Amino acid sequence: MFIILFRSVVLYFVVVFIMRIMGKRQIGQLQPYELVIALMISELASMPMQNSGIPLFHGIIPIITLLVLQVLISTLQLKSEVARLIFCGLPSILIEKGKINIKALKNNRLNLNDLLEELRLKDYFNLDDIEYAILETRGQITIIPKSELEPATRKDLNVKSSQNMLPVTLILDGKVNNRNLKLIKKDKSWLIQQLNKKNVPSADQVFLALLDSQGKFIYQLKKEGK
Repeated sequence: MFIILFRSVVLYFVVVFIMRIMGKRQIGQLQPYELVIALMISELASMPMQNSGIPLFHGIIPIITLLVLQVLISTLQLKSEVARLIFCGLPSILIEKGKINIKALKNNRLNLNDLLEELRLKDYFNLDDIEYAILETRGQITIIPKSELEPATRKDLNVKSSQNMLPVTLILDGKVNNRNLKLIKKDKSWLIQQLNKKNVPSADQVFLALLDSQGKFIYQLKKEGK
C-alpha cells in the first residue's frame, strides 16, 4: 500500500511539472498535437500507478520523452510556417460578408446547427450582423461583426466608417509571408518601403508585422520583446 501511495505521489508531481513546462493553456486552447501529448502523458502516468509490477522509471522516461517532443515541435512551429501548417493547420472562414461558406463547414465536419449555436452563445442571432466568422486552429470561433453594429456603434453616432478587414500577418519572426502579400495585392518591395518608413533596415529584425483590421501597418522588433 505504501509503495502504491509513494508511486502515485511521485508520478503526480512529475506530471504537474511536465504540464507546467508545456505552458499555461486550458484544454480548449490546446493545439491538436498538444492535446494528443497531454492524453498520452495521462495514460502513461496511470499505468505504473495501477500496476506496481511496472518499474517507476518505465512510466517516467516515456513522459519525459513526450515533453522533449512537445518542446521540439513547439520550437519548430514557432520558426517555420510549413511546420505550423502541418501541426496546427489554418483558420477556416465559415462566414464571409454575411454568407455561410458551405464548403468550409463540410471540410471541418461542422453542421449548421452547431455553427448557429456558437453564434448565439456569442450573442449574435442574425447572420446579417456578421461580416466574418472564423474557425481558429484551436477549435474556437471568432466573430467579426459589421462595423456599424460594433459596441458603441458608429451608426448610432452618425459617424461614417469603413468596413473592417481581416488582419493579415506579413512578417513573423523575421520571415516574410509572401502568400499574404499576394492576398493583399502587394509585393516585397512595398513591404520593404513600409519598413524603411519606420527606420527598420531589414525584415530579419522584425518579430511581427501586420496590417490590422483598419489597414494600418503595425510592427514590433525582436529586440523590443526581450
